[in-house]
Amino acid sequence: MKRWTLLGAVLLLLSIAGWRLAPRLFLAGWLSAWWWCLGLVLGCWVNAWMYRLTGGAWGEAFAQLAPRLASRLPWLLLALVPVLLGVPLLYPWATDRSWLHEVAHPGFPGLWLSQPFFFGRLVVYALACWWLARGLRDPRKGRAAASLLAYAVVGTLGAVDLLMSLLPRWYSTAFGLVSLSQQALAGAALGTLAASVGPRPAPWRDLGNLLLMWTMSWAYLAFMQFLIIWAENLPREIAWYVPRMQTGWRWAGLALVLLQLAIPFSALLLRAVKDHPARLRWVAVLLLVASALNAAWTIVPSVAPENLHALWLLPLLFAGAALLFLPGRLHAEA
Repeated sequence: MKRWTLLGAVLLLLSIAGWRLAPRLFLAGWLSAWWWCLGLVLGCWVNAWMYRLTGGAWGEAFAQLAPRLASRLPWLLLALVPVLLGVPLLYPWATDRSWLHEVAHPGFPGLWLSQPFFFGRLVVYALACWWLARGLRDPRKGRAAASLLAYAVVGTLGAVDLLMSLLPRWYSTAFGLVSLSQQALAGAALGTLAASVGPRPAPWRDLGNLLLMWTMSWAYLAFMQFLIIWAENLPREIAWYVPRMQTGWRWAGLALVLLQLAIPFSALLLRAVKDHPARLRWVAVLLLVASALNAAWTIVPSVAPENLHALWLLPLLFAGAALLFLPGRLHAEA
């Protein structure tokens, strides 16, 4: 296990070369890898809280995996420090306030996207994550319900602050829900993978149906956000999709539709896949890969849409972050 952790550290050290070549791309890639790892942790917690509220045998894998992921939370929060140090370089609103002249009512967005308030909110989000982690072993349904509500608020605001504000003139009321559903899907895939490599049998069809439900939820929310913005066709609103549809990132978007919707949706309709742990494992792995691609597609084009260094830098960052910040063993000993 230490060998994989050391390899992750080496990969992240190698990625520092990206800082010398393209500093903004490096920060965007680091934020993407960090957001992906954090999303896996929070998404697994979401499914564990749902299991606490509903009961049944389907959630045993999440109940066992969630505390193991919580043990990595301090390192994950510490890994956000490079992004915080690079805020003036990564976020346009931190140094250029001219964008406020294009906003009808600049008072609130100007205050919200100010560095002191931004850093203060991140401290509150970190404390909220600490509180959420402490309640994972609490058997009370009330604590699980409260954790879900707190996560919905903090997760939405965190996505707005860290991701959506990369383009300060752009906003979408569905962005938070799209991010939350994406994290729940990725967490469900990680829990299913943990169950499939564990020593105990699991209700595979239930896990397959859970993956199908989150796949459809994410696809519906992401498509509705795109459809509404496409129908209105306003310059300020399409600004987020332009670099994702008019640069090389359009191929990543197409791959995302295939890997995170078409292929898993078709496979999860079949009982021959859902009842077979090895086949379900491959669907979970596919969804985990797609979730990494989605994190990069959501963040990097807002910062450096045409920088080809992303082709080698992003795989290094994602692989290094996964090895360093996620537990090496996904299941508990029998």
